[in-house]
Amino acid sequence: MPLILTEEQEMLKESAQRFLEETAPVSALRKLRDERSEDGFSRALWKEMAEMGRAGVLVDEAHGGSGFGFVGAGVLAEEMGRTLTASPFLSTSILAATALSKFAGEAAKDEYLPKIAGGSVVMALAVDEGRKHGPANIALRAEKSGNGFKLAGSKTFVADGHVADKIIVAALTAGAPGEENGVSLFLVDAKAKGVRAERTIMVDSRNSARINFDNVAVTGDDVLGEVDNGFAALDGILSAGRAGLAAELSGSAQRAFEMTTSYLKERKQFGKAIGSFQALQHRAAHLYCEIEIVKSVTLKALQDLDNAFGMASVVCSLAKAKAGEVAKLSCQEAVQMHGGIGMTDEYDIGLFMKRVRVAQEMFGDSAYHADRIARLRGY
Repeated sequence: MPLILTEEQEMLKESAQRFLEETAPVSALRKLRDERSEDGFSRALWKEMAEMGRAGVLVDEAHGGSGFGFVGAGVLAEEMGRTLTASPFLSTSILAATALSKFAGEAAKDEYLPKIAGGSVVMALAVDEGRKHGPANIALRAEKSGNGFKLAGSKTFVADGHVADKIIVAALTAGAPGEENGVSLFLVDAKAKGVRAERTIMVDSRNSARINFDNVAVTGDDVLGEVDNGFAALDGILSAGRAGLAAELSGSAQRAFEMTTSYLKERKQFGKAIGSFQALQHRAAHLYCEIEIVKSVTLKALQDLDNAFGMASVVCSLAKAKAGEVAKLSCQEAVQMHGGIGMTDEYDIGLFMKRVRVAQEMFGDSAYHADRIARLRGY
C-alpha cells in the first residue's frame, strides 16, 4: 500500500491543522500550566473537537463516530503534536475506543462508544505499575468474589487518570507477575468504592496519575475480552497507543525542526545568517532525512492497524522507537542551534523537549522496543 494519505485524509489533516493553530496553539498549553488547571485540558476545546467528529475518529458511524480509522487518528495526533495540544485524545479516542471497538461486548459498545464520540466521557488505560513500561509485569490482582472479582493493587503514570470517568485496568486473574497468561482487562468506574486517584505533576504539564484499587468490586460484565486471556487484547490496545504516540512525536519533531530552520535563517553572526554555515546545514539535512523516515514508518504502522490489526504489533513498536529517538534528536538540535535562549521558558522549544521526553517513555522507549522486536523475531 502506498505510504501516502488519501485525498480525504489530506483534507482531514488540513482542517485539523487550521483548527488547532487557531484554537489550541502552544500558548494554550502555557496557560493551562501557569493557571495550574485542575483538569489539565480545556473541556470547552474537547467538546468542540467532539462536535467536529474528532473524538470519535475511531468510532464507527453506527455508534455516532466519524470512522476515519487509525490513519485518520494518526493524522489528528500528528497535528496535536505540532501544537502540543492537551486533550484526552490518546487516552479516550485511541486507547479506549480501540479497546471497546475491538474487544467489548455489544452492550458495552452501545453504551460507551457514542459517549466517546460525543465527548461526554473520559477514559484511561491503567497498565504500568513501576517506573518503566512493562505490560507483563502486572501485580494488581483480581480475586474471584461471588459472581465477580475484587481488584487490589495500584497503577502508575495513568494518562488522564485523575479526570477519567472509566478506567480500563489490566489485572492478574491467574498466574504470577511477569507471565502473559492470566491477564484480564476490566472496565472500572472511576468513582467506584475503593478507587483513589492521585494526580502526578509531569514535566510536560500534561495529565498523569497514580491510581490505587482497594478491593474494588467488578462483575463479569465489566470484563473486556476473555478472562485469563486478555494479554493479546492488551497488546493490540497498546499497539494502537504506540502508533498514536509515534504520530504525535512525528508532529512535534516536524514543528521543532521548522522552528529551528526559521531561526537559522533569521539569526546572524559575523554579518551572515547562521543557516549559511555548512556545519549547521549538514545537521539540519540529517535531521530532515530522519524525520521523513519517521513519517513513513508511522504511516505504515497506522495503515497496518487499519488493514491487519492483529499483525501490526511489530511495526507499531518500530514506529514508536524511531519516532521517540528522532523527536528527541530534533528537540536537542533545536535547543543547541538556538543557543542559550533555547534553554529559556520564553521560547517554545523547551516545551516541545519536555513533552517529547514524556511521550518517548510512555508505552516503552526505543530500548524497550528494540528488545521487544528482537524477541518477537526469535532472537
